[in-house]
Amino acid sequence: MRYSAEHKKRTQAKVIAAAGQVFRKEGYGGAGIDALTKAAGVTNGAFYGHFRSKSEAFRIVVLAGLEEVRLGISALKAEQPQGWLKKFVNYYLGYKRTCSLGESCALPSLSGDVMRADDKTRGAYTEELEYLIAEIAAGLPEDTPIDREGASRDDRAILLLALLTGGATLARAVSDPALSAKIAGLVETEALHWESREA
Repeated sequence: MRYSAEHKKRTQAKVIAAAGQVFRKEGYGGAGIDALTKAAGVTNGAFYGHFRSKSEAFRIVVLAGLEEVRLGISALKAEQPQGWLKKFVNYYLGYKRTCSLGESCALPSLSGDVMRADDKTRGAYTEELEYLIAEIAAGLPEDTPIDREGASRDDRAILLLALLTGGATLARAVSDPALSAKIAGLVETEALHWESREA
């Protein structure tokens, strides 16, 4: 039986979403092909019909995760130009910090495995991260309280991403809910230095 291009596209999206959850929960090394295919509800043959290898599936999952963050920020900026940053930071340090690991942001949950990935994956990650940095930078004001020694908006976008990603990672890793909330609160306060001068 031949499937339509639309059916194949929907199936691939389903496989990417399921693989994304498995890679986030288990890490690259812990996510075997059997676990990936089981989560997606497809056979090994169907999986390899979409991806040549596990590493290609991981690369696509990482890129989809970073694109999701970028498109989410773009939508927030369009909906709420004056308050997008506060809404994003609250969401990132609220829901995205406390949701199941499989639903977490790709930056804290997958970047560690990207560091150990092949050059093609790291190159693709770098390119997508640069798009994300540009998207954030375009929504920041010309000058902000963190504008030390003439830091560019791109520099400030990198600082913001590093702060949020590192903060979410620490807050999720600790076993004490009170400490997790404290970390998130401190990071939120620092991150929202931008919000007070947002354009």
